[in-house]
This record gives sequence, structure tokens and C-alpha cells, in this order.
Amino acid sequence: MSDDVFGTAGIRERVLAGWSAAPVRFREDANAEEDLALGGYVDRLVIELAQNAADAAVRAGVPGRVLFEFRGNTLVVANTGTPLSAEGVESLATLRASAKRDADESAVGRFGVGFSAVLSVTDEPVILSRTGGVRFSKADTAAAIAALGETGLDTEVRRRDGKVPVLRLPFAAEGEPPAGYDTAVILPLRDEAAAALVARLLAEAGDPLLLALPGLSSIVLETDDGTRVLENAESRWWIHRTAGTFDAGEREQLLADRPIEERSRPYYSVLWALPRDPGTTLPNVVQAPTPTEEALSLPALLLASFPLDPTRRHVAKGPLTDRLVHEAATAYADLLHRRAERPEQNVLPLVPTGLAAGVLDQALREAILGVLPGTAIVRAVEDGSLLRPRDAVVVEGADDAFNRVLAPIVPGLIGSARQDRLALDALGVRRLELAEVVDQLGTAAADESPEWWSALYGSLSGMVTDALLRESLGTLPVPLADGRLVRGARALLLPGPELPIDVLAEFGEYGVRVVHPAAVDPALERLGAIPASPRSLLEDSAVRTVVEHSAEADDPDAIAHAVLSLVATDPAQAEGLWWLSDLVLRDVDGELVPANALVVPGSDAEAVLDDEEVAPIDPAVVERYGLPALAAVGVLATLGIVTSSDVALDRLPEALKDLDAIEDWAYDVAPDGSRYGATVGELTAIRDLDWIKDDAWPRVLGILGTAPELRRALVTQVRVVGPDDRPLGVPSYSAWWIRERVLLEDGEPLAGRADPDADHVLAAFLDEAPEWTRDLDPEVRSAVGLVREVGDLDADGISLVLERLADPDQEISESALLRFWRQLGTLPLFPGDAPEHVRVLGEDGWTEVVEADAAVVADSPMWLQRADLGGFVVASGAAADGLSDLLDVPLAQEVAEGKIDGAGTPADVPELVRELVPEVPHVWWEHEELTVDGVEVSWWVDADGAPHAATFDGLAKALAWASTRWDRRHVIRAVLNEPDRTSELLVDASYD
Repeated sequence: MSDDVFGTAGIRERVLAGWSAAPVRFREDANAEEDLALGGYVDRLVIELAQNAADAAVRAGVPGRVLFEFRGNTLVVANTGTPLSAEGVESLATLRASAKRDADESAVGRFGVGFSAVLSVTDEPVILSRTGGVRFSKADTAAAIAALGETGLDTEVRRRDGKVPVLRLPFAAEGEPPAGYDTAVILPLRDEAAAALVARLLAEAGDPLLLALPGLSSIVLETDDGTRVLENAESRWWIHRTAGTFDAGEREQLLADRPIEERSRPYYSVLWALPRDPGTTLPNVVQAPTPTEEALSLPALLLASFPLDPTRRHVAKGPLTDRLVHEAATAYADLLHRRAERPEQNVLPLVPTGLAAGVLDQALREAILGVLPGTAIVRAVEDGSLLRPRDAVVVEGADDAFNRVLAPIVPGLIGSARQDRLALDALGVRRLELAEVVDQLGTAAADESPEWWSALYGSLSGMVTDALLRESLGTLPVPLADGRLVRGARALLLPGPELPIDVLAEFGEYGVRVVHPAAVDPALERLGAIPASPRSLLEDSAVRTVVEHSAEADDPDAIAHAVLSLVATDPAQAEGLWWLSDLVLRDVDGELVPANALVVPGSDAEAVLDDEEVAPIDPAVVERYGLPALAAVGVLATLGIVTSSDVALDRLPEALKDLDAIEDWAYDVAPDGSRYGATVGELTAIRDLDWIKDDAWPRVLGILGTAPELRRALVTQVRVVGPDDRPLGVPSYSAWWIRERVLLEDGEPLAGRADPDADHVLAAFLDEAPEWTRDLDPEVRSAVGLVREVGDLDADGISLVLERLADPDQEISESALLRFWRQLGTLPLFPGDAPEHVRVLGEDGWTEVVEADAAVVADSPMWLQRADLGGFVVASGAAADGLSDLLDVPLAQEVAEGKIDGAGTPADVPELVRELVPEVPHVWWEHEELTVDGVEVSWWVDADGAPHAATFDGLAKALAWASTRWDRRHVIRAVLNEPDRTSELLVDASYD
């Protein structure tokens, strides 16, 4: 029997006497204990035991240490601090009567009922302390009640199925707490469910438990899985505490509706904690100071002395809660301010946004958002100082780089990351539209240097990729090279480093809007500015206007300097800008002359061009800008060219308008003589051909043949595409002009003369070309109209040849004429008028001239037997048709029927002939006398292709013509005349 140091027997007697006197008290005690065990404390075992340990340490004034040892089916909880006392035992056995009524304000337990949490896992709790031990037992309590023999109590026990209050009857217990501890609670677990609950609650224990119980310095958790120690929690959290005591007036106002024992504790505490490790999991509930079921959406841990309702799970409504909400909001703002003092810390993610998680959470959020706008938690871009949100401003859409530039001219400017937008709006931070700020820049930064503006544009590199932000930046001020500050980058020219500032400024006076070189940044191009190469500047319409009117300008030399300086950076940039030739420059006499009328002194151009049309340029200009730049604007050192693309022949471009007779060329080369709808993909022409001196053509043509660009412009045919999309190759403008306009000393054109390499028969009918043409490139000779072969003749040349061909004084052999007829018959061109006389075959191998109506074209050899038809022009196939049209002479079959008189006698073609020429017919028709249209002939082939003959020689020709093997007529004749040569001829034929 142990010593009853805590007077447990007396407590049992008093309780049992009360139950015996009034069994209803038994029922009330049983119901109250059951409510606590199954309701408010069902899963608060670890928290409540740790809380009791913390209060014991506080009362003892020692660091609190707690050991939770869970082995097998038993949980032992040992702690340091004030040991168990008789008063404590009586408190444990008396529901809602706390022994901590006069405890320090740092005590956490307030109501004396927390120990009832052990009933969720055990029916036999034991407490051992250095001062003694006490135990409680469901079985012993039931036995004590039964021993009383009170009918009323027995009836109540039966009604409760034998369930009795456990913690009302204490019993003395023997034992000592573990070494190093002052008190131990031993809990034999009821069942597996109880063991599972203990395991879960121990696994969930963490830093929030230590932070809620400042009286504890460490908690040791020992289980079969190992040992875990909770200590130094504050090293893992950013913590802000606040506490206070209510004065008499506040007590009256705030505690009037609270229970009596709470009114005796007029102090409060609030703790906010932010995890240092972003991966830390938060409980997401308010702790008062131990966990409640009040949801908390803020990314922090809140422990505050909120009043609780009887379930111990929810914060009670009332003025005390309202006051603590205000204190918590103020403390939260202070915590964010302290965190914001660290430059690397952004506290905006800690600002409440979105929807609240509950009524208390909503109240906390509203209170916090009422305090934060006046708390310095946002950092100024300019100097990094902390600002109150109500004093801050953000520029919509501006990124960090742009903000740094804006900061000196936008007071209170802070950064605004996209993810912080909701927080800034919740704090009431003023927003400026980007377009509004951009509009104000023209005034606020009007005196800034181009370099400052360049830095500003550089800061926009991350913003100009967004189409909406680019629209807001549409009126961004931009400094120009001429000193102006204009709004909007669109269509401004961005100069490269090769462009001199004085040149750019000069252009600015004439309306060319060029960005100051020191302000140039790639962001301007994204905003619509155009990279300004020398080419793009020269293409500017304002520059063109200035050039075209440079002769009337106040300072034409300044314009010339600006343009030539640009061109000199890269002369190729001026290609195709034909109007640059209107730029006036100084000649050797100091007069202003358009560039296209200036020549380089001592050059080929000066030698061949009429000095009444051109003047030598001032040598100082040549020395200053160089020949390439001057050539690019039209000053001539040799002959120049102009080029234009996509040329419509009925709407010639301005670039070509100064070419002499260009309209006439377009008419001449247009398909069917109509320019409408005819186009040329690219046209390159030699300019100033009409300025060439008459006696300079030998030198000019030599130049054209040796300079590649000039040569191409002369000899390359132009591809004209008609309205029907059919292409046609025609002479270049330059070749056409020379053919049409160049006359020699005799007053006759150079074109149409016999090429030095022409066929001697053709040359006989043409004028001789000058001897100097022999040194020209053959392609150049052909391009300028010299005739090397019949195909080179134009319509006028054909007329001339036909005219001279019909000259009776000319002696032309039959062989030469036959060859010439073959060439003439294939010509695609025809003269305007047919010749009145033509040359035909004559006698003895020579030819003669007859009137055109006394000649026919014999397109078959059998017609040559019909001398009655007139003189013969001989050709076959298409050449015969071409000669008939060219000479306006009929074909023989057009003037004679060619009908055979009589039928003739059919005969087989000799086998030997058929063996040599398999194509011959099997049958021929023999005539004693063969006549056609009454005229005797030796052979004929009728309309059906049947051969007729009166002689062996005639038969050979008839068979050859009928078989379309005219080339085999001599072989056939040999077989017919000399049959004994058949073997020889067959052997020879094997090599055909």
C-alpha cells in the first residue's frame, strides 16, 4: 500500500458522496468528461501534454524539456518543471477547475481540462512525479461505484452501458519519473486505433508546437522508428512577437463576455512567424496558441491568445477577438516592414490577395490591408529606400530596366513584377499608364542628352517585344540629328556609325528625320524606326526633293556635300537612284551643273561626248569625294548606264525618260506594234548616246566592247513579255539606237553594212563596213547592225538585198544563188514591198533577172521540166513557201495543174532497185511519151504518189521522188542502167 501523499482517498470519498447523494451529478460528470474526450480534445493529446509541461517549466522558472517515448503499447511523456502537487491532483479530478488560475501570463493552459485529452487513447492514465504519484482507472472507478450499493448510481451506470468518468476518482500510485525529469505521464494505450492516433500525432509535431509553447526549449520524440528532437525552432523562422496587458477600462470592454477565470488573465500575446525555408509546410490554421480549426490563408504562422469557444476548436466571436485581430494585423505589418528592410527581400507575396478561407481569416486580411498601405514595405527604384504603398507609384508595363531610367523623374516609383500586380492593387499603390508617362517624357526630359535617351531606349529592350506595350510607347520622344525632339519613333531613320553627324544635321533642315547617332538603340527599330544605311537615307523622299531642286537651293554646295558624303561611304548604295544625277556640282569654271552633265577631266567621257552638252567637273570635287562616289551620282568618266526593273512599255518610268528616242524604241519592239500590256523585267540602257560626237564612234564602240557593263547593255537582247504572256527577244535600246541613229561620213547608216566576216555572196549585195569595225568584238558588230549572215538582215536590209539581187549588172553563179535562196526562204521578216524583178536560174550555170510575174517557185524537181511556166526560183519545203511570200512569186503548182496525159502501162519495180531502196513503190507506170498539161516530160509523180516515166533516167528520178529518197536517185539509175553492178552497189549501200 503506497502513501497517499496527495489525499486521493479524501477526494474519492467526497466525489462518491456527491454522486450517492445526487446521481444526476454522476451523469453530469460522465457527460462532461465524455464531451471533452470525444470532442474538443480528441486529437490534442500531444499538444495538451506538451502545454502542461510548458506551464510546469514556466512555474518552476527552468528551461522546459519534454520526452515523448512511444514503445510497444505505451506512451510515456516526461517533463521538467514544477512537480505534481495535491492542488494539481485535485484540479485534475475536478472538471474545469484549473490549478493555474494565478499562473504567470506566459502560461498557456487556462482551464484545467486539457489533461482529459488522454482519454482519447487510454482508460488507465498514470502520473508519476518526484513528489508522488497518482493514477486514474476506469475499472477501479466502476468497482468503487458498485461497492457503494446505491441503486440510483447503479441505474445510471447501467444506462451508460457501464461507462463511468475516469478522471474524477484519483488513486495513489508508486513510481519515479525517468532520470533528469520531474514528472512523467504514463499512458497504457487502449487498442490499435489508439496506438495509430499516437503515432500520427507524434509524426505531426513540429516547429509550430515549440513556437506555441515558449516555455519549452526542446521536445524529444522517441519511437520504434527512431528519435527526433525539436529545438532551436526560432532559427528556422523569421519571428515577430507582440504582447500587452489590458487596463481596467479595456478589461471591462473586452472581457465582459468571457468566463470568470479568463477575466483574471487580462493579458494577450501575438506571434507571427515566416519560414526561412520556402519549402516549409505551414499548418494553415490559426493557433490560439495551440491549433484551432480556424483556417488561415496567409503564408505565415499565427499564434495568438484568441478566446476559444467551449469546443476549444474555434475562436469565439466578440470584442476581445476583434481587438486581437487588430493587434495581429499591426504585428503582421511590423513583421513585413522588418523583412522589407533586407534589400533582397520582396514582401509583396506576403500581402493578402484572393479569397479568404473563413470568417476569422477575412477579418485578419481586412485588418492587415487596413494597416499595410501606411507601412513602409515597398522599395523605391531610385535610391532603394522603403516607401509606404500609399506614397508609391508604378508605371504600367515598365520593367526593371525602364524603371531605373524613369526613377529620377517619377517620384515614388517602385518596381512592378507581373506576379505582384494583385498585391500592389490590394495595397492601393497608384498606377500610371505607360502611355501617360511616355507623353510626359517630352517635357520632363526635354533637356536630357542624346546619350541619356539612348540609355532609356536600351532599357526598353525587354518591353518592345510586347505588341501592346509597343503601342503605348508610340509617342516616345526621340532626339534628332538636327537638334529637334520629336514624338514617336515610327518612320524615323536610324543612322549607322559610318554616317557623319554634320551630314545628318544637314538633311534635317530639309525634312529628313534622322535620329541623333548618340541616341540610336535597337529598341527604336522595334518601335518602327528604319535602319538608315546610306541607301535608305538617299531613298528618302525629302532627300530626293532636295536633290532635284538643288539648283534653286540657298546653299547647293552644302547639299552636294551632304549627298556625296553619304554616297562616298558606300557608292554601291546609290545604284538605281537615277535622280541623284540631278544633283548640281561645280564644274571647272565654278558653275553649277547637274551631275549627269559633268565629265571627269581627261576621261573617255570627255573625249567622246559633245562639249556643248557636258562640262569637266571641278578637280577639287573629285579629290574630295573620289571617282566612285561621283560616278554613282552620274558624273561620267566613261559612258554611263541606267537600269530600271519591271518596266511597262506603255508607262515608261522616270528613270528612263531622259533616254533619247526611248518611246520610239518601245513602239518598235512591242509585240504587234502595241505597247499596251507589254513589259520588260529589267532594262539596262547606255545613256547620252545622242551626246556622242559624230567622229567618236570608232572609239565609243571599242569602249562598249571592252567595258563589261556597257557591253551587256549593248549586246544582250531584251526580253519583252506581251499581254498574252509570250516572251519575245528584241534588240536592246542601245543597239536599236545605234542602228537607227548612227550615220557614217557618207551620210548612210552604219547598220545594214556587211560584216567583215560576212559570206562573200551576201557581202556582194551590201555596203562595205568601215575598216575599223574589223577590230570590234563580233557580238558588238552584230548588235550595231552589221550583217554577217542572211539572218542578221532586218526588213530594210532584206529590201536592199532583193533590190541589188535583181540588178542585171550583177553576175551571180547558179550555185551561189541556190545557197542564197535557201537562206532567204527561212527569214521571218518581210519587206514592205515585193520586188518588181527577181533573179532566176539561167543557162550554163549562171542566173538571170526576169520580171516577177514571169517567175515561179519550183518546190519539186519535176517542175523544172516545165520551162513553159517561166523562170525558176528553186527551193523546197518551208524555204519554198518563204521565198514565194518574200518575192511575191507563185509556186509552180499554183499556176499549172500538173495533170498527166494518158494512163501509161503499169510495171513492177525491179527487185534489185527495191533491195537497194526499200521505200520505192512496187509498181510504176511506163509511157512511150509522157506529157503533163500537154508538155512533154521524162518523169512525173502524180497526186497519188504514183511514179510515171518515159526514160530510165526519168524512172530513177520518179522512183526516188515517190519514195522521198531523192538522195538515192543516182543509185537507182545505176542499177537500172547497169544491172551487173548490183553486187557492188549492195556492198556500198551497207555503209550508208
